[in-house]
Amino acid sequence: MADATHAHHRSQAPSAAAIRVAIVTASDSRTPATNEGGRLLRRLLEGAGFAITADELVREEPDRLRETVATLARDGAADAIVVTGGTGLSPRDHTPEAVGALFERRLPGFGELFRMLSFQEIGSAAMLSRADAGTIGRTLVFLLLGSPAAIQLAVRKLIAPELSHAVGQLGRGAAGGPAGDPEGPRAR
Repeated sequence: MADATHAHHRSQAPSAAAIRVAIVTASDSRTPATNEGGRLLRRLLEGAGFAITADELVREEPDRLRETVATLARDGAADAIVVTGGTGLSPRDHTPEAVGALFERRLPGFGELFRMLSFQEIGSAAMLSRADAGTIGRTLVFLLLGSPAAIQLAVRKLIAPELSHAVGQLGRGAAGGPAGDPEGPRAR
């Protein structure tokens, strides 16, 4: 029964092309020319069929990062926001605190699964990851590490396979259309 329900929900999900994604890179050391993680994230998301609506490079200043993500969510610029960088343990890594404070609902399974998959690849160092996810209004937000390997793992194994389904579920009952409306997951 659970498999049938999951399959039904996935079949009602909007197409990847209907999903709008904003990218935010949190970094003190990257410039537009050296933002390899941001470029990789964009390539992977576009390759999975998602529409990129914003691509921001923000210094690792908690207030600035929080305001950037809050504005993207509030303005309806995206169905999902993927933030890369600032999720480690260095003194400048504040992404989970800055952005996590905005979460209305956490998706603990994302971080748990990311760390489990990371453990299979890198061993016990996976416990140092503070990858996280949650919702701000009807916007999904994912907080990723900045390393290319971590970005690839998160997008290929977790985000790309479930993003349409998750956006469809988050938009269920939204004004302007039924769940799974192929023209878009929610009204703006």
